[in-house]
Amino acid sequence: MIEILVNGARPTDVEQAVAAGDRGLHYGDGLFETMLLANGQVRFLGDHLQRLADGCARLALPMPDPDLLRGEIRQLAAAADQGVIKLLVTRGVGGRGYAPVEEMHATRIVALYAAPQQARVAVTAGWCRVRLGRNALLAGMKHLNRLEQVLAQMEQTAAGVDEGLLLDTEGELISAISSNVFLVRNGTLLTPDLRFCGVRGIMRGQVIRAAVELGIATCEQPLRPEHFEDADEVFITNAVRGVRSVAALDAYRWEVGTVSMRLRTHLRV
Repeated sequence: MIEILVNGARPTDVEQAVAAGDRGLHYGDGLFETMLLANGQVRFLGDHLQRLADGCARLALPMPDPDLLRGEIRQLAAAADQGVIKLLVTRGVGGRGYAPVEEMHATRIVALYAAPQQARVAVTAGWCRVRLGRNALLAGMKHLNRLEQVLAQMEQTAAGVDEGLLLDTEGELISAISSNVFLVRNGTLLTPDLRFCGVRGIMRGQVIRAAVELGIATCEQPLRPEHFEDADEVFITNAVRGVRSVAALDAYRWEVGTVSMRLRTHLRV
């Protein structure tokens, strides 16, 4: 971590920067956004803040003033031309127990991290044994409870593949651990509809909009592992790493396809 702001202030001790009673720590009661800082600008910042606002509304969380957040993000972005900015909003400090207390004040954390290594255009993937639980109330949001992804990441690291693919408890394809998944079949772009779980990624939304602009037929629908059998190409998307093709999954092999190349060129990612 390069720099951090907690409620707009630089803490003197990063290790003691967040109150021990914060509900984000106790219950995962909050949301976060992870954003790419490139050439001094945060990519898709408006989309990130809109998703945060939507999530706050769904969780009845106090949404910080977007202009205040923009100012704090600019303040940290001034310290580096390239990097990753992580924004967290929690319900704030409350007493013991699940029920929030009255007149709570949200905690906001903005952290700047070093730029990631250059992402490879093509990656290898494998199936995770970890399954994602279904909960339509939380589907699509980037909430702070990421234990399923933590366990899946540990599994993926041990397996030695670049990305792990996740099914839900009913066997439907949801996503990679930190990316959304797209398949191309007979010229049509397919992606899971995420009606029960998973994160509606910012780059996922950009890809769907770009596909419409490019005249590529697109469908959000339930997908299962067998859909990979006749896929012409597969790729994953992430707000920091952009669009990356999947070259291998078990016995399947794919080349970097024309659809992902067109989308990558169109979005300049």
